[in-house]
Amino acid sequence: MQTHLRVARATDHLQVIAEMYQKGLGLDVLSHFEDHEGFDGILLGNEDMSYHFEFTHHHGHIVGKASTQDNLLVFYVPDKNEWDERCKQMLAAGFKQVNSYNPYWDKSGRTFEDVDGYRVVLQNSTWG
Repeated sequence: MQTHLRVARATDHLQVIAEMYQKGLGLDVLSHFEDHEGFDGILLGNEDMSYHFEFTHHHGHIVGKASTQDNLLVFYVPDKNEWDERCKQMLAAGFKQVNSYNPYWDKSGRTFEDVDGYRVVLQNSTWG
């Protein structure tokens, strides 16, 4: 057995967010649920990944925008052609390209913001 990471967060725009991350990052819908004790949710990922994302909406509650511009998911994509394609996918999925709050990420990457104000960095380098 291997460790698996779930990144979970609430949103006021469940379907929109799910579609953005699915199309922008090339993820599959792994599961979804409706009205589980007042929550709806969608889990995105790929079967071969050791992580997945869960987006939820709690009926009758407003989440609002990200609390800071430095809430980041960072993906290291070393191959330049693959990185270029992924950047195009992010824009086509509805993400907005923005300047990073921390200028470090703009040196070899691009930062994209979703409708909730959360950000994804595609870094054109290797990790480590």
